[in-house]
Amino acid sequence: MDLQKINVKFFVEPPNRAALADFIDLFHGWIQSTDGIYHDVADYTHMQEGPGVLLVADDANLSIDESENRRGLLFSQKKPLSGSNHEKLVAVLRAALENCRRLEDETRSKGSIRFSGNEVTVAINDRLQAPNTDDTFNEIRPEIEAVAQRLFDGTAFTLHRDADSRKRFNVTVRAAQSFDTQTLLENLQTPKGTRA
Repeated sequence: MDLQKINVKFFVEPPNRAALADFIDLFHGWIQSTDGIYHDVADYTHMQEGPGVLLVADDANLSIDESENRRGLLFSQKKPLSGSNHEKLVAVLRAALENCRRLEDETRSKGSIRFSGNEVTVAINDRLQAPNTDDTFNEIRPEIEAVAQRLFDGTAFTLHRDADSRKRFNVTVRAAQSFDTQTLLENLQTPKGTRA
C-alpha cells in the first residue's frame, strides 16, 4: 500500500489556556511572514468539536482541531510524498512536530499551549486506498509500529484503531511515558541504533 494523504494529530496538554479564536490572528501572522507558503485561514470556532482554526497551504493544511472535544494540532498532508511508507510517516510526523514547537514558542509568553508528547493519532484521508478495515490495519500496522519505536525511542507503546466504519482509517499510538516535542523531533532526526 502506497500511503498518501497522511494526517497526524498531536494533542494539547491541559489546561487549554488559549482561546481558540486567538489562533486566527496567530495564523494570519504566519501567512504574512512567509513567501506564499500559506494562503488562507478558515474560522470554524463556532462549531462544537469541529475543525477549529484551519491554516491552508498547497502542500498541507494545519489546524488547531477540536474534534471529539480534544484540542490538538492536526497536520494534513495533501501533496503526494515520495519514498517508502516509513519515510513518508516520518516526514509528516516531523512536519507536525515542527509546527507544534513553533506554536509552543510563539505562545510561551502567555503559557497558553503545550503539546503532550506521549500520544499521536495517525489517519489516512483516503477511503479507497485505505478503508477503515482490519485488512488495512494488518497491512499498515508494521509500518506504524516501526515509526512509533523510533518516535518514542524504544519506549513501550500501545496502538488503538478506531474501528468505526463511518470514520477514516486511524490509529492512536500512546507511549508509556511522555516526551517534549523537541525530544520527539530529535528521535525522528536520528534513526535508532546510529546515535553515539
